[in-house]
Amino acid sequence: MTQAPTPTADTVRRLVRSLLKEGGDDTGGPDVRPVTEDREHTWWIGSRHVLRLAPDREASLRRRRELRLRDLVRPHVPVAVPTSVAHGDWAPGLAYTLDTRVPGGTADEYDVSAVGEADLAGLLSGLRTVPARQAEALGVPRVAPRSLDALRRMAVHAAERLAAADEFDAARLHQLTQPGAAQLATQPGAAVLTHHGLTGAHVVIADGRVRGVLDWTAAALGDPAEDIAGLAVAVGSPAAVRAATLAGYGARPCLRGLWLARCDTVIRLTDHLEGRTGGSLTLLRTQLRRAWEPILLERVTDFPEDEPEP
Repeated sequence: MTQAPTPTADTVRRLVRSLLKEGGDDTGGPDVRPVTEDREHTWWIGSRHVLRLAPDREASLRRRRELRLRDLVRPHVPVAVPTSVAHGDWAPGLAYTLDTRVPGGTADEYDVSAVGEADLAGLLSGLRTVPARQAEALGVPRVAPRSLDALRRMAVHAAERLAAADEFDAARLHQLTQPGAAQLATQPGAAVLTHHGLTGAHVVIADGRVRGVLDWTAAALGDPAEDIAGLAVAVGSPAAVRAATLAGYGARPCLRGLWLARCDTVIRLTDHLEGRTGGSLTLLRTQLRRAWEPILLERVTDFPEDEPEP
Protein backbone atom coordinates (compact mmCIF):
# COMPACT_ATOMS: atom_id res chain seq x y z
CA MET A 1 0.00 0.00 0.00
CA THR A 2 1.34 3.44 -0.98
CA GLN A 3 1.42 5.81 1.96
CA ALA A 4 0.89 9.44 1.04
CA PRO A 5 3.17 12.22 2.19
CA THR A 6 1.67 14.51 4.80
CA PRO A 7 0.03 17.43 2.98
CA THR A 8 0.96 20.97 3.99
CA ALA A 9 -0.77 24.29 3.37
CA ASP A 10 1.76 25.03 0.62
CA THR A 11 1.19 21.76 -1.24
CA VAL A 12 -2.59 22.14 -0.92
CA ARG A 13 -2.44 25.75 -2.10
CA ARG A 14 -0.33 24.87 -5.13
CA LEU A 15 -2.80 22.17 -6.14
CA VAL A 16 -5.87 24.34 -5.65
CA ARG A 17 -4.35 27.35 -7.44
CA SER A 18 -4.16 25.21 -10.59
CA LEU A 19 -7.82 24.20 -10.24
CA LEU A 20 -9.63 27.41 -9.30
CA LYS A 21 -9.55 30.62 -11.25
CA GLU A 22 -10.42 32.74 -8.21
CA GLY A 23 -7.26 31.97 -6.27
CA GLY A 24 -7.06 34.72 -3.65
CA ASP A 25 -4.18 37.22 -3.83
CA ASP A 26 -1.48 36.98 -6.44
CA THR A 27 1.19 35.58 -4.10
CA GLY A 28 -0.48 33.57 -1.37
CA GLY A 29 -3.21 31.83 -3.35
CA PRO A 30 -6.53 30.78 -1.81
CA ASP A 31 -7.14 30.57 1.91
CA VAL A 32 -6.61 26.93 2.96
CA ARG A 33 -6.89 25.26 6.34
CA PRO A 34 -7.45 21.73 7.62
CA VAL A 35 -11.04 20.95 8.59
CA THR A 36 -9.81 19.76 12.00
CA GLU A 37 -6.37 19.22 13.47
CA ASP A 38 -6.71 15.44 13.32
CA ARG A 39 -7.93 15.35 9.70
CA GLU A 40 -4.80 16.32 7.81
CA HIS A 41 -6.16 15.04 4.48
CA THR A 42 -9.33 17.18 4.42
CA TRP A 43 -9.03 20.93 3.85
CA TRP A 44 -11.35 23.91 3.61
CA ILE A 45 -10.59 25.91 0.47
CA GLY A 46 -11.90 29.44 0.96
CA SER A 47 -15.56 29.50 1.95
CA ARG A 48 -17.03 27.50 -0.94
CA HIS A 49 -14.98 24.34 -1.42
CA VAL A 50 -13.48 21.39 0.43
CA LEU A 51 -10.48 19.37 -0.77
CA ARG A 52 -10.29 15.69 0.19
CA LEU A 53 -6.98 13.92 -0.34
CA ALA A 54 -6.88 10.12 -0.31
CA PRO A 55 -4.11 8.91 2.03
CA ASP A 56 -3.60 5.53 0.29
CA ARG A 57 -4.61 3.51 -2.76
CA GLU A 58 -7.59 1.83 -1.08
CA ALA A 59 -9.01 5.21 -0.13
CA SER A 60 -8.34 6.38 -3.70
CA LEU A 61 -10.52 3.58 -5.07
CA ARG A 62 -13.34 4.59 -2.73
CA ARG A 63 -13.00 8.26 -3.71
CA ARG A 64 -13.24 7.46 -7.42
CA ARG A 65 -16.23 5.18 -6.84
CA GLU A 66 -17.88 7.88 -4.73
CA LEU A 67 -17.80 10.34 -7.63
CA ARG A 68 -20.04 8.05 -9.69
CA LEU A 69 -22.17 6.93 -6.75
CA ARG A 70 -23.07 10.49 -5.76
CA ASP A 71 -24.42 11.10 -9.26
CA LEU A 72 -26.53 7.94 -8.93
CA VAL A 73 -27.86 8.85 -5.48
CA ARG A 74 -28.53 12.56 -5.99
CA PRO A 75 -31.89 12.29 -7.86
CA HIS A 76 -33.29 9.94 -5.20
CA VAL A 77 -32.72 11.94 -1.99
CA PRO A 78 -34.15 15.30 -0.83
CA VAL A 79 -30.90 16.58 0.72
CA ALA A 80 -27.76 17.90 -0.92
CA VAL A 81 -25.05 15.47 -2.01
CA PRO A 82 -21.70 17.23 -2.62
CA THR A 83 -20.73 17.96 -6.21
CA SER A 84 -17.16 17.63 -7.45
CA VAL A 85 -15.70 20.56 -9.36
CA ALA A 86 -12.37 18.83 -9.96
CA HIS A 87 -10.76 15.47 -9.35
CA GLY A 88 -7.55 13.68 -10.20
CA ASP A 89 -4.35 12.53 -8.47
CA TRP A 90 -2.52 14.70 -5.93
CA ALA A 91 0.35 12.19 -5.65
CA PRO A 92 1.17 9.15 -7.81
CA GLY A 93 -1.84 6.83 -7.63
CA LEU A 94 -3.52 8.87 -4.87
CA ALA A 95 -6.80 10.60 -5.67
CA TYR A 96 -8.24 13.94 -4.68
CA THR A 97 -11.70 15.46 -5.06
CA LEU A 98 -12.42 19.16 -4.85
CA ASP A 99 -16.07 19.48 -3.84
CA THR A 100 -18.55 22.27 -3.34
CA ARG A 101 -19.12 22.99 0.33
CA VAL A 102 -22.62 22.30 1.69
CA PRO A 103 -23.56 25.33 3.86
CA GLY A 104 -24.37 24.64 7.50
CA GLY A 105 -22.93 22.98 10.57
CA THR A 106 -22.75 19.36 11.62
CA ALA A 107 -25.17 17.32 13.71
CA ASP A 108 -22.39 17.18 16.32
CA GLU A 109 -22.93 20.93 16.76
CA TYR A 110 -26.64 21.53 16.06
CA ASP A 111 -29.94 19.83 16.85
CA VAL A 112 -32.33 18.61 14.19
CA SER A 113 -35.91 19.92 14.17
CA ALA A 114 -39.14 18.05 13.43
CA VAL A 115 -38.89 19.25 9.84
CA GLY A 116 -35.30 18.03 9.81
CA GLU A 117 -36.53 14.60 10.88
CA ALA A 118 -38.72 14.60 7.77
CA ASP A 119 -35.58 15.36 5.75
CA LEU A 120 -33.93 12.30 7.30
CA ALA A 121 -37.01 10.22 6.50
CA GLY A 122 -36.70 11.32 2.88
CA LEU A 123 -33.04 10.32 2.91
CA LEU A 124 -33.80 6.82 4.23
CA SER A 125 -36.72 6.24 1.88
CA GLY A 126 -34.78 7.67 -1.07
CA LEU A 127 -31.83 5.34 -0.53
CA ARG A 128 -34.24 2.43 -0.70
CA THR A 129 -35.19 3.44 -4.26
CA VAL A 130 -31.63 3.52 -5.62
CA PRO A 131 -31.35 0.55 -8.02
CA ALA A 132 -29.11 -2.05 -6.38
CA ARG A 133 -27.81 -3.36 -9.72
CA GLN A 134 -26.63 0.09 -10.76
CA ALA A 135 -24.88 0.57 -7.42
CA GLU A 136 -23.18 -2.82 -7.74
CA ALA A 137 -22.08 -1.95 -11.26
CA LEU A 138 -20.20 0.99 -9.78
CA GLY A 139 -18.38 -1.32 -7.40
CA VAL A 140 -20.49 -0.72 -4.29
CA PRO A 141 -19.95 -3.85 -2.13
CA ARG A 142 -22.56 -6.03 -0.51
CA VAL A 143 -22.08 -6.27 3.26
CA ALA A 144 -23.55 -9.07 5.36
CA PRO A 145 -25.63 -7.98 8.38
CA ARG A 146 -23.83 -8.00 11.70
CA SER A 147 -24.80 -10.46 14.41
CA LEU A 148 -26.59 -8.42 17.02
CA ASP A 149 -26.16 -11.19 19.60
CA ALA A 150 -22.39 -11.30 19.10
CA LEU A 151 -22.29 -7.50 19.36
CA ARG A 152 -24.45 -7.68 22.50
CA ARG A 153 -21.99 -10.06 24.18
CA MET A 154 -19.08 -7.73 23.39
CA ALA A 155 -21.04 -4.75 24.70
CA VAL A 156 -21.90 -6.54 27.97
CA HIS A 157 -18.20 -7.04 28.73
CA ALA A 158 -17.40 -3.46 27.70
CA ALA A 159 -20.24 -2.12 29.86
CA GLU A 160 -18.84 -3.88 32.92
CA ARG A 161 -15.54 -2.07 32.42
CA LEU A 162 -17.37 1.24 31.93
CA ALA A 163 -19.30 0.60 35.13
CA ALA A 164 -16.02 0.04 37.00
CA ALA A 165 -14.88 3.43 35.69
CA ASP A 166 -18.18 5.00 36.81
CA GLU A 167 -19.05 5.84 33.18
CA PHE A 168 -22.15 3.71 32.62
CA ASP A 169 -24.76 1.57 34.35
CA ALA A 170 -24.04 -1.90 32.99
CA ALA A 171 -27.52 -3.12 33.99
CA ARG A 172 -29.01 -1.08 31.17
CA LEU A 173 -27.70 -3.62 28.65
CA HIS A 174 -29.76 -6.33 30.35
CA GLN A 175 -32.74 -4.92 28.44
CA LEU A 176 -31.37 -6.70 25.36
CA THR A 177 -31.47 -10.45 25.98
CA GLN A 178 -30.18 -13.21 23.72
CA PRO A 179 -33.74 -14.10 22.58
CA GLY A 180 -34.44 -10.42 22.01
CA ALA A 181 -31.34 -10.07 19.86
CA ALA A 182 -32.40 -13.13 17.87
CA GLN A 183 -35.81 -11.56 17.24
CA LEU A 184 -34.08 -8.48 15.82
CA ALA A 185 -32.18 -10.40 13.15
CA THR A 186 -32.51 -9.05 9.63
CA GLN A 187 -35.21 -10.46 7.37
CA PRO A 188 -34.62 -11.94 3.90
CA GLY A 189 -34.60 -9.39 1.10
CA ALA A 190 -33.98 -6.44 3.41
CA ALA A 191 -30.71 -5.23 1.81
CA VAL A 192 -30.75 -1.68 0.38
CA LEU A 193 -28.17 0.94 -0.49
CA THR A 194 -26.89 2.38 2.78
CA HIS A 195 -24.66 5.35 3.45
CA HIS A 196 -23.01 3.21 6.15
CA GLY A 197 -21.30 6.17 7.79
CA LEU A 198 -24.03 8.50 9.07
CA THR A 199 -22.01 10.10 11.84
CA GLY A 200 -22.83 13.54 13.15
CA ALA A 201 -19.88 14.94 11.18
CA HIS A 202 -21.47 13.78 7.92
CA VAL A 203 -24.97 15.21 8.51
CA VAL A 204 -25.11 18.94 7.66
CA ILE A 205 -27.74 20.99 9.53
CA ALA A 206 -28.85 24.60 9.17
CA ASP A 207 -31.87 26.10 10.98
CA GLY A 208 -32.85 22.64 12.18
CA ARG A 209 -33.13 21.29 8.61
CA VAL A 210 -30.87 18.60 7.19
CA ARG A 211 -29.18 20.35 4.28
CA GLY A 212 -26.83 17.64 3.10
CA VAL A 213 -25.05 14.35 3.73
CA LEU A 214 -21.30 14.10 3.22
CA ASP A 215 -18.73 11.35 2.56
CA TRP A 216 -20.26 8.45 0.63
CA THR A 217 -17.03 6.42 0.50
CA ALA A 218 -18.30 3.73 2.90
CA ALA A 219 -21.62 3.17 1.08
CA ALA A 220 -22.70 -0.46 0.85
CA LEU A 221 -25.64 -2.65 -0.09
CA GLY A 222 -26.77 -4.14 3.17
CA ASP A 223 -28.70 -3.76 6.39
CA PRO A 224 -30.80 -0.54 6.51
CA ALA A 225 -30.61 -0.71 10.32
CA GLU A 226 -26.98 0.43 10.03
CA ASP A 227 -28.14 3.85 8.80
CA ILE A 228 -30.80 4.00 11.53
CA ALA A 229 -28.05 3.22 14.03
CA GLY A 230 -25.86 5.96 12.57
CA LEU A 231 -28.67 8.48 12.93
CA ALA A 232 -29.32 7.38 16.52
CA VAL A 233 -25.73 8.31 17.33
CA ALA A 234 -25.80 11.49 15.23
CA VAL A 235 -29.15 13.03 16.20
CA GLY A 236 -30.43 10.88 19.09
CA SER A 237 -32.48 7.70 19.23
CA PRO A 238 -35.96 9.32 19.35
CA ALA A 239 -35.33 11.47 16.28
CA ALA A 240 -33.72 8.56 14.40
CA VAL A 241 -36.60 6.18 15.11
CA ARG A 242 -39.21 8.80 14.23
CA ALA A 243 -37.44 9.43 10.92
CA ALA A 244 -37.15 5.71 10.15
CA THR A 245 -40.81 5.15 11.00
CA LEU A 246 -41.81 8.06 8.76
CA ALA A 247 -39.71 6.45 6.03
CA GLY A 248 -41.82 3.30 6.30
CA TYR A 249 -39.62 1.07 8.42
CA GLY A 250 -41.33 -1.14 11.00
CA ALA A 251 -40.50 -1.92 14.60
CA ARG A 252 -37.93 -4.63 13.86
CA PRO A 253 -35.41 -2.58 11.81
CA CYS A 254 -35.95 0.45 14.06
CA LEU A 255 -35.18 -1.50 17.23
CA ARG A 256 -32.34 -3.33 15.54
CA GLY A 257 -30.79 0.02 14.60
CA LEU A 258 -31.32 1.32 18.13
CA TRP A 259 -29.48 -1.62 19.70
CA LEU A 260 -26.69 -1.60 17.12
CA ALA A 261 -26.07 2.03 18.08
CA ARG A 262 -26.23 1.34 21.81
CA CYS A 263 -23.81 -1.58 21.68
CA ASP A 264 -21.44 0.27 19.33
CA THR A 265 -21.24 3.36 21.55
CA VAL A 266 -20.54 1.31 24.68
CA ILE A 267 -17.74 -0.58 22.91
CA ARG A 268 -16.22 2.56 21.35
CA LEU A 269 -16.12 4.47 24.62
CA THR A 270 -14.51 1.49 26.36
CA ASP A 271 -11.89 1.18 23.62
CA HIS A 272 -11.06 4.86 23.98
CA LEU A 273 -10.78 4.80 27.77
CA GLU A 274 -8.52 1.74 27.58
CA GLY A 275 -6.23 3.36 25.02
CA ARG A 276 -7.09 1.30 21.94
CA THR A 277 -8.58 4.15 19.91
CA GLY A 278 -8.23 7.90 19.72
CA GLY A 279 -10.78 10.63 19.09
CA SER A 280 -12.68 13.02 21.32
CA LEU A 281 -13.72 11.67 24.71
CA THR A 282 -16.39 14.37 24.96
CA LEU A 283 -17.88 13.36 21.61
CA LEU A 284 -17.86 9.65 22.51
CA ARG A 285 -19.72 10.40 25.74
CA THR A 286 -22.23 12.52 23.83
CA GLN A 287 -22.77 9.73 21.32
CA LEU A 288 -23.35 7.25 24.13
CA ARG A 289 -25.94 9.55 25.69
CA ARG A 290 -27.74 10.07 22.37
CA ALA A 291 -27.91 6.36 21.58
CA TRP A 292 -29.31 5.57 25.03
CA GLU A 293 -32.09 8.15 24.96
CA PRO A 294 -35.31 6.22 25.72
CA ILE A 295 -38.01 5.63 23.11
CA LEU A 296 -41.52 4.24 23.49
CA LEU A 297 -40.87 1.57 20.85
CA GLU A 298 -38.65 -0.28 23.33
CA ARG A 299 -41.84 -1.67 24.87
CA VAL A 300 -42.41 -3.73 21.72
CA THR A 301 -41.04 -7.23 22.32
CA ASP A 302 -42.76 -9.54 19.83
CA PHE A 303 -42.73 -9.40 16.04
CA PRO A 304 -44.65 -11.49 13.53
CA GLU A 305 -42.32 -13.83 11.64
CA ASP A 306 -43.62 -12.50 8.32
CA GLU A 307 -43.38 -8.80 9.22
CA PRO A 308 -42.95 -7.15 5.81
CA GLU A 309 -40.01 -4.92 5.06
CA PRO A 310 -40.77 -1.76 3.09
